[in-house]
Parts: sequence; C-alpha cells; structure tokens
Amino acid sequence: MDALDDILTTLDLRGALYFRTEFNSPWSVAVPEYEKAARFHLVVTGVCHVAFPSGYVLRLGAGDLVMIPSGRSHILSDSGETKAPALETVLKDAGYDGKGVLILGDGDENAATQMICGHYSFRHGADHPFLQALPEFLSITAADRMQRPWLDDCLRMIAGRVLSGSLGSTAAATRLSEALFIEILDTEFGKDGPLAQVMGALRDPQIGTALTAIHGDPAAPWTVDSLARQAGMSRSRFSDRFTSLLGLGPMAYVADWRMQKALSLLDDERLSIQEVAGRSGYRSAAGFTRAFVSKFGLPPKQFRQVLA
Repeated sequence: MDALDDILTTLDLRGALYFRTEFNSPWSVAVPEYEKAARFHLVVTGVCHVAFPSGYVLRLGAGDLVMIPSGRSHILSDSGETKAPALETVLKDAGYDGKGVLILGDGDENAATQMICGHYSFRHGADHPFLQALPEFLSITAADRMQRPWLDDCLRMIAGRVLSGSLGSTAAATRLSEALFIEILDTEFGKDGPLAQVMGALRDPQIGTALTAIHGDPAAPWTVDSLARQAGMSRSRFSDRFTSLLGLGPMAYVADWRMQKALSLLDDERLSIQEVAGRSGYRSAAGFTRAFVSKFGLPPKQFRQVLA
C-alpha cells in the first residue's frame, strides 16, 4: 500500500450520490455549508453556474465537473445568480423524497440541465495536510479529460451508470466516484499551490520514500535522522524539504498521523485502548490518552462511546 492509499483508507474516504437533476430555466439553489464533506457536481447536459462566497462565478458546460471541498456553501444556477432559495426549501417545494430525478422549473425540457450531484465524507476528526491544502474549488474541464483518459473514462462510467437506472447503478457509481476523487487530486500534480505541493511530496523520489515508510509502519520509533536515511538525504536538507512541501516538520507529521491511525483503530471495539496505543506508536496507554485528549478534547474511550 502506498502512502496515498493509506491516507484515504485511514481517513475513511466515502463517496455518496444524493441526487441527479433535470433543471429547466429559470432555476437556482443555495447549497448550505456542510462540515467535513467535499461536494461534487457533474454536468451531463446543459449549463450550470457555480457562485462562491468569494464572489467568483464558475461556468460549467456538458462534461465539466466541480468539486467543492470542506463543505463550503455555494449557489448553483442557470444564469450566475448570487442569491437563491435554500436547498432544503427547493427540495420541499419540489416534493423530492430522495429517489429518482430532482426536477425544477417549467422551461424547455430539451434545454434542461442534467447533473449528477454527490459528496465525499471523511471520518470524524480526519485531518491531513492534503485536506488543509484543498482550494475553494477544483474543476475538471473537457481539456483535462482529453489529457487524462482514465479520468474521462471514470466520468463517462459514472454518468452512464447513474442515468441508466439499472440494478446496482447507484452503488457502482458511488464506488467509481471514490476512484474519481483520487484522479481529481492527481490533476493538481505539477501545478502551483498548496495542494500541488502536498501531491508533489507524495510523488517525490526522496520525500515520498520517507512518507511511504511512515505510512507502512507508523508505530516504528521514527526520528528525523532515520527518516532522512530512508530518503537518502542529509538531516537538514530532508527536514527543510519535508516542511516546505507538507507545511509541518517530519516528527509533527508522524505524531499527527499516529493520531489518525488511532481514530481508525478505535472503530474496532475488539481492540483495547492499550492495544490501540501500541499500534499507534505509544508505549503506554497513559501517554497515548494524554496525546489523544490534547488533539481531540476527549479521552479515547469516551470518544469511542460518542461515535458508537
């Protein structure tokens, strides 16, 4: 398992589709903030404008997709509106029960905007530099799809499965959407910005090797020196480059990741707190509990009960 596999598995990435649409002009809807989720909208036919709190308005055409991280609010419309009725109101007025197609407006059905809308969620308490580095939005255009055949195939398969309405189509599209998330992240490699730096770290021949070692055995007694040896770099060059790409030092990364592994291990009620501590790299349950409370505000046993 490479580092990104371990990251997404441990953070419990899950995709979900919440509706497909047939919006006839005029239409608009305000999608509210939803913490710790990344929403996506794939335009199958027609046009959709996405207005963000920053004031920027993004135009999507057929085949385009936008992913909006961190549950940020936004407005979807046919004309770039910056004010719109709340999603809850729109669903209620449309009598939508969560099944089938969400239909809005009374305009020309042949000019309808058909979209597939869904979201990605993560484990409660999930954290990682790539989540912190996600921008206001990530968009996939026709040009992106032409350059990345697998990305194009994935989007085509999602649209095809959802629109077919065949047995198991939603489950299949949901699994495909999780693969799509990885492809969207990968489109940032080679670009500028914080997310590109994090993705670059994962693919860096030296820093990526150290990250693979950490994720392969987070409980190992890592030090800056031992990680630098994994990377084949001097201690100072390794520490500087690691911090530059990921925004925190090597040992801070190790400590944070051990806490994320602990969260995932707490899902298994067969494991005692002592066992969770050991597998997370702590020699004592007391030391683990202190670190856990400092990070999440609750002892691990109580945290487990709250989420049960």
